[in-house]
Amino acid sequence: MSTVRRRVTAHGRVQGVFFRDSTREEAERRGVAGWVRNTDEGTVEAVFEGDPGAVDALVEICCSGPGSADVERLEVDEEEPEGLEGFKVA
Repeated sequence: MSTVRRRVTAHGRVQGVFFRDSTREEAERRGVAGWVRNTDEGTVEAVFEGDPGAVDALVEICCSGPGSADVERLEVDEEEPEGLEGFKVA
């Protein structure tokens, strides 16, 4: 199985709206490893590693975020997989 890694940064009203927890739930449901955290700049940053289709689905979910989020822009960068295991909220 090929593994891909994406780093995403969500800009907009993305903190305090359950963005991190809902991202963790979706990642665990899809078997994707990585982490998600709030940044001091007011964004949410996440790294996803796993099956390309599952990672792409998570990136798409981050484009809109949970119901009360307002994602204005999503940066997506490809990175080399590091072999992460599990998914955590940092």
